[in-house]
Amino acid sequence: MAKGDSSTRAPSKGTLLVVDDERSLRFSIGEWARDEGYSPLEAASGREALEIARERGIDAVVLDLKLADEDGLRVLRELRDNDPSLPVVMLTGHGTVEQAVRAIQLGAYDFMLKPPDLAHLGLVLERALEHARLRQEVSRLRQSGAGRVEIVGGSDGLKLAMSRLERAAKASASTVLIHGETGSGKELMARYLHERSARAGGPFVELNCSAIPEQLLESELYGHERGAFTDAKRFKKGLFELADHGTLFLDEIGEMAPQLQAKLLRVLETRTFRRVGGGADITVDVRVVAATHRDLQSLVAEGRFRGDLYYRLNVVQIEMPPLRERGGDVGLLASYFLDRAARRTGRGTLRFSPEAEMLLGRYDWPGNVRELENAVEHAVAVSEGPVLSANELPASVRSPRLLAPRAGVEPELAPIEAAAGAGRPRSSGRDADARSLDDVTREHVLRALTRHDGNATAAAKQLGVSRTTLWRMLKRWGIPRSRPGRS
Repeated sequence: MAKGDSSTRAPSKGTLLVVDDERSLRFSIGEWARDEGYSPLEAASGREALEIARERGIDAVVLDLKLADEDGLRVLRELRDNDPSLPVVMLTGHGTVEQAVRAIQLGAYDFMLKPPDLAHLGLVLERALEHARLRQEVSRLRQSGAGRVEIVGGSDGLKLAMSRLERAAKASASTVLIHGETGSGKELMARYLHERSARAGGPFVELNCSAIPEQLLESELYGHERGAFTDAKRFKKGLFELADHGTLFLDEIGEMAPQLQAKLLRVLETRTFRRVGGGADITVDVRVVAATHRDLQSLVAEGRFRGDLYYRLNVVQIEMPPLRERGGDVGLLASYFLDRAARRTGRGTLRFSPEAEMLLGRYDWPGNVRELENAVEHAVAVSEGPVLSANELPASVRSPRLLAPRAGVEPELAPIEAAAGAGRPRSSGRDADARSLDDVTREHVLRALTRHDGNATAAAKQLGVSRTTLWRMLKRWGIPRSRPGRS
C-alpha cells in the first residue's frame, strides 16, 4: 500500500501549522505530519501564519526563526498572545544559545536545528500537545470552580467520592464522615461540601482534634465563661457557636477522648450545649462534617470509640482514595501545582522532563496530595530553567528503595539486560542506594518490559508514560524495541 494512503494513517492528532519560507521543508514536514496522523497546514510567512491561526483551529505550530525579512520571535509572541496554551516548536538553521533562551522565555515549547530529525520532532510534538492538554484541563477546572474550592482529578475513585459529596450537599442537615489517609484531601472535600450546600453563606469552621490538648478541646468546641478554670481570664465563644448556620469540620475525630465523645454525641442529637463553667443552654444550627484516617469500626470494637457516636457521625460516609489509587490524577495534579507555582513565582511556562514525569507517576506518595504539592514546590524552588529534571525532585521521590517493585513481583531481568548490553554487576545494600538515578530508572523500565513480555504499550501504561517516551528511553540506553529474548 502506498505511503500516505489514508487507510494506513494514524487517528487524527490535531492540526499542525508548519511555518517556513522554504517550500521544500514545509512540504517534507507536512507529508511526514500527515502520515503521523496530523492535519498539516502550511504558511510561507509570519503574516500568513497569523491569519491562518485566527481563522482556523490550530493545535500546534512548527515555526522557523528566520522568515525571509521577518522575525520568527515576533510571530511566536503574537501567536502566544492570541492563544497562551498553543504549543510552538521553533526551528533554526543557525541558532544561538541566546535565541533559544529567548524563544523559551516567550513561550516556545522547544528549539530545534534545521532540518529537524522527524522522529525527534514527533516526540517533541507529542509531549507539547500533552502538556497543552493538561494546562487546558487545569484551566477548565479552575474556571468551573471560580472563587470556589478546586478538586483536581478524574479517576474513578475520585469521581465516586465527588458524586457522593454532591448528593450529601443537598442534605445539608446530615452529618458526614470522610475517611482517607493523611494528606489525601479530606479538608478540601469538607470545604467543597460546604460551598455547594445551602449553608454556603454561613461560616466554615475547622478543628483538628489531634492538635488540641484534651483539657483544652472542650473549651475550643463549646467555649467557656470567665473564671471557669485557671487560665479563663475572659469569656470565650466556642467553635459550635462560631459555626452557627454553617459547617463545623472536625478532623481526626478518632483522636477525641472518650469523655468528650459523650458530650459531642449529646450536642449532635439535641443541638444544644453549655459553655464550660456556664449554666445556660445554647442552641445552634450546625452541620458537622468529621474526618479520620483511622478505622473507626475497629476502634469501636476495641472500646476506644463510642459506637453510638460512630453511627451518629456516619450518616453519610465518603471515602477519599489515596493518591496511589488515583491513576492519571498524579500528572494532572502535578501540572496544576506546577502551573500555580509558576504564576506565583513569575516563572512563566514550566514543565517536567519525561524522566521526572515517570518518577512522579511511579512513586507511591505515602503523604498523598500534600506530599505531591510539596514535591512540586521543592522542584520549582531548586530549578532554574523551564524544564524541571528528575534530579530536581525531592530525594524521597528519587530514592531507589521507593522505586523498587513490591515484594512478590521481582521478574527475571537477564533476557532484556542481555539485549541492552548490560554486563554490569548489580549492587545491593548501601551500594544499591548509591546508583545513579539513570541506572535506577533504567532498571525499573527493564522490569516493566520483562513483566509484560516486552509489550511496550503495556509497560508504558504501567510506568505512567507514553509509548513514544518509553521508546526514546530505550533508544538512549541502546535497547532494541523487539521483545526480550526474541530476535
